[in-house]
Amino acid sequence: MGIKKRNRVSAQFSMSSLTDIIFLLLIFFMLTSTLVAPNALNLKLPGTSRTNTVTASDIDDVSIRNDGRYFLNGKRIDIGALENQLGQSARRMGARNYNITISPDRGTPTEYVVAVMDIAMRYDINGILAPEKN
Repeated sequence: MGIKKRNRVSAQFSMSSLTDIIFLLLIFFMLTSTLVAPNALNLKLPGTSRTNTVTASDIDDVSIRNDGRYFLNGKRIDIGALENQLGQSARRMGARNYNITISPDRGTPTEYVVAVMDIAMRYDINGILAPEKN
């Protein structure tokens, strides 16, 4: 009497190896996401504060025209002199106490605005991006 073995293919799927892979990927992404430092702007949201109120006369205005001309409080200035002037004012006023408004004209290329925002970030200046005037 010959007993014949039948080799059948199992239709079952083992989920244990798949869950191991998912947990490893989850751990990997959690660890790498904490190492990434966002390169974002330091935005100040409205809220209550106990600091002194800044009046409009204490804020310098940086206007930017469509063709890349910069104006500091209405006077024409190039980008190098603007950086020097803002740096001196920031040192004179102290850290985080110097405020500027950045007022680009409608249609001003983004790189001109970003150049002023970069100067403000380097000297720790509070920059306020004002909308264009209608």
